Amino acid sequence: MAEVKAIVLRAAGINCDLETEHALELAGAEARRVHINRIIKDKKALDQFQIIVFPGGFSYGDDVAAGKILANQIVHHLYEPIQKFIDDGKLVLGICNGFQVLVKAGILPGDSSNKQQGDVTITYNDSGKFEDRWVYLAPQTEKCIFIEPGRQIYLPIAHGEGKVVTRDTDTLEKLKADGHVAFKYVDKNGKEGDYPINPNGSVGSIAGLADTTGRVLGLMPHPERHVRPTQHPHWSRLKNKQDGDGMTIFNNAVKYIQANF
Repeated sequence: MAEVKAIVLRAAGINCDLETEHALELAGAEARRVHINRIIKDKKALDQFQIIVFPGGFSYGDDVAAGKILANQIVHHLYEPIQKFIDDGKLVLGICNGFQVLVKAGILPGDSSNKQQGDVTITYNDSGKFEDRWVYLAPQTEKCIFIEPGRQIYLPIAHGEGKVVTRDTDTLEKLKADGHVAFKYVDKNGKEGDYPINPNGSVGSIAGLADTTGRVLGLMPHPERHVRPTQHPHWSRLKNKQDGDGMTIFNNAVKYIQANF
């Protein structure tokens, strides 16, 4: 099996990089946390990795808008190297703030016309406040390699700007038709609903997006915060559960690289 190397890109304000590194290592990858300035200085350093993760937090204090400053760094310094990374068959994952970065840099949903917030963006929660709760997610595609088709998962969220919005209804329908919707917020029975089932008011209950290759995923909930059963809010009631639901994201990524590189 191939040795799997993952890079966790960090910047000022990122605060989930250690947990993300740990989750990748639990899945069997060799993970390194690297400041984005080092990659901007030496873009070829990306060649040694097969997985890039943009972790959660508040990059650059979320000044201007959540993820916007880091997204601008990507657009002006790393857009082409990251696009080559994807074209080479490698994987990109964005979690919470990382999801915001991927969307605002135009990497997700994967249409170049979305570069720098064209047809899709992420904005303030409808509740007008920071939401910190657990949510159920239902997968919406079988194309994304990070996802276990048909498996509903339970993960925590922690964000003030998690509402996915589209330019218009046609854009939303195109996202659905082209398989870009990766996860939706649902209740425990798999049904969509209003707040707090949909914690931020995202159109179409969208919790995550994937690109057309299925190798780029962004989601607002935090899989790295549910990698062990004891992190579940009702862990003492669980029986015979080996991993937290978040591990499915990291395990699938590592298995894909092992099988394809």
